[in-house]
Amino acid sequence: MDRGKREPIEIICPKCRHTEIVYLPVDDLPQCPICKTRMYISELLDEGKSY
Repeated sequence: MDRGKREPIEIICPKCRHTEIVYLPVDDLPQCPICKTRMYISELLDEGKSY
Protein backbone atom coordinates (compact mmCIF):
# COMPACT_ATOMS: atom_id res chain seq x y z
CA MET A 1 0.00 0.00 0.00
CA ASP A 2 1.42 3.34 -1.04
CA ARG A 3 0.85 5.85 1.74
CA GLY A 4 0.86 9.60 1.15
CA LYS A 5 3.26 12.04 2.72
CA ARG A 6 0.72 13.46 5.18
CA GLU A 7 -1.19 10.78 7.03
CA PRO A 8 -3.83 11.48 9.70
CA ILE A 9 -3.49 9.83 13.09
CA GLU A 10 -5.62 10.05 16.20
CA ILE A 11 -3.78 10.86 19.42
CA ILE A 12 -5.17 10.48 22.92
CA CYS A 13 -4.24 11.69 26.38
CA PRO A 14 -3.82 8.74 28.78
CA LYS A 15 -4.87 10.84 31.76
CA CYS A 16 -8.01 12.76 30.72
CA ARG A 17 -8.83 10.87 27.46
CA HIS A 18 -8.83 14.05 25.30
CA THR A 19 -8.42 13.11 21.62
CA GLU A 20 -7.11 15.06 18.62
CA ILE A 21 -6.28 14.35 15.00
CA VAL A 22 -2.83 15.36 13.73
CA TYR A 23 -1.00 14.64 10.50
CA LEU A 24 2.25 12.69 10.16
CA PRO A 25 5.06 13.45 9.82
CA VAL A 26 5.06 15.42 13.07
CA ASP A 27 8.30 16.33 14.84
CA ASP A 28 7.07 15.45 18.31
CA LEU A 29 3.71 14.36 19.66
CA PRO A 30 2.02 17.32 21.38
CA GLN A 31 1.04 17.72 25.00
CA CYS A 32 -2.60 17.64 26.05
CA PRO A 33 -4.04 21.18 26.15
CA ILE A 34 -6.14 20.28 29.22
CA CYS A 35 -3.78 18.47 31.61
CA LYS A 36 -0.36 18.94 29.90
CA THR A 37 0.40 15.19 29.72
CA ARG A 38 2.23 13.78 26.68
CA MET A 39 -0.28 12.33 24.21
CA TYR A 40 0.01 8.90 22.56
CA ILE A 41 -1.04 7.48 19.17
CA SER A 42 -4.45 5.87 19.42
CA GLU A 43 -4.87 4.74 15.81
CA LEU A 44 -3.95 5.41 12.20
CA LEU A 45 -6.88 6.84 10.28
CA ASP A 46 -6.99 5.15 6.88
CA GLU A 47 -9.33 6.00 4.04
CA GLY A 48 -12.55 4.03 3.82
CA LYS A 49 -12.74 3.15 7.49
CA SER A 50 -16.24 3.27 8.92
CA TYR A 51 -17.84 2.39 12.22
